[in-house]
Amino acid sequence: MPPAPASRLRRLVVPAGVMAAVVAAFGYVATVDPHEPGHYPVCPLLRLTGVLCPGCGGLRSAHDVAHGDIVAALGSNALAVAGYAVFAAVWVLWMVRAARGQPMRVGLAPVHWWAVGAVLVVFSVVRNLPFGSALAP
Repeated sequence: MPPAPASRLRRLVVPAGVMAAVVAAFGYVATVDPHEPGHYPVCPLLRLTGVLCPGCGGLRSAHDVAHGDIVAALGSNALAVAGYAVFAAVWVLWMVRAARGQPMRVGLAPVHWWAVGAVLVVFSVVRNLPFGSALAP
């Protein structure tokens, strides 16, 4: 006899748990301001080389998003804000598919992973050059 299909509630537990963890993380960053020195460690790459990595300013952007200041969040790390939007869209898709009992698979071809890597490298290089200073936190 085949196993009984999982109930809708059971299928939604994992995506809901992931969102709960994300909300908790954003809640913590919203209360412990990364704009004030000493609350979080400095980026090791920035400390050792003076070069901004693609994640530099990500906590500040999360703090600003949590406080509804999207313009400041974009100024802290525009790529992180885009990542938050992509996460939200994928999470909604995940919830819809889970509610319908459909599996959620994200199968990106190698060319897509290379494109993501290229975007990260270009963003990092541009934000460290004088003409890209608007992308620096």
